[in-house]
Amino acid sequence: MSIDNGSAPKWFLEALAAPVDIGRVEVRGASIAYRAWGEEDQPGIVLVHGGMAHSRWWDHVGPLLAHGRRVVALDLSGHGDSDHREIYTLETWADEVLAVAEAGSIVGKPVLVGHSMGGIVSYVASHRHGDMLDGIVILDSPIRDLTPEEQEMRAQRPVTGPKVYPSVDAAVSRFRLVPPQETAEPYVFDHIARTSLKEVDGGWSWKFDASQMGRGGRSTLDGTTAGTRVAYFRSENGIVSEALLDRMRDMFGPDATIVELPAAGHHPVFDQPLSVVTAVRTVLAAWS
Repeated sequence: MSIDNGSAPKWFLEALAAPVDIGRVEVRGASIAYRAWGEEDQPGIVLVHGGMAHSRWWDHVGPLLAHGRRVVALDLSGHGDSDHREIYTLETWADEVLAVAEAGSIVGKPVLVGHSMGGIVSYVASHRHGDMLDGIVILDSPIRDLTPEEQEMRAQRPVTGPKVYPSVDAAVSRFRLVPPQETAEPYVFDHIARTSLKEVDGGWSWKFDASQMGRGGRSTLDGTTAGTRVAYFRSENGIVSEALLDRMRDMFGPDATIVELPAAGHHPVFDQPLSVVTAVRTVLAAWS
């Protein structure tokens, strides 16, 4: 599957060319895929994608965070190259995150960096297993409300099977962000769209499990608190209103770092990837 990065800057191309380790780990009967950058047996971070996404959303971000640390990005079950399940829960996904931290050769307590639904998964991991984490960094995640991806999956769950496209280009032409986002670097968009596909009978289809995702409810997080330190980055043009952010502050604790990412949409790795790298690097430096 060719990827057209002709318009991409040097830093992006170098990030995609960085050495990457690919592995799998068994979690509750499902094989979970992950990618990792940097030296093994170092302190590190786990990158947790949002709903309908996958580990390769971080391909241009992970290598830039791997200086002196191990960086692991996983495919949550039902996403990417990981196995599908009959039912998906935040608690199971949180267990997957901790499992890949160990399997991916992170030494000590990892920091979790989660976007949107991945931010909720990271928060649940901190609430349930705070003593096993060094902190969580959350990117434009509503935490107390359903994410746009969850709403989309519930509304659009197919009854006749996943959509199959005759070619990669045909599928890429239909790739959309949820919620829609006007700004996105074209080389990032193209790379992520193409790595979101798998070959199936008759053509190409998206990797996420559209048949089961979003079924039923999910556990309420009302009244819960994070079990570790928190840095929260709200995108200026994202989905989290000031009112919702105020409702979440008590969940993060009085010492949480809460900052706005300027000019960023809900998917900041698409339109402000270097701002994301800078934000995470700054937090890690302060926490160390």
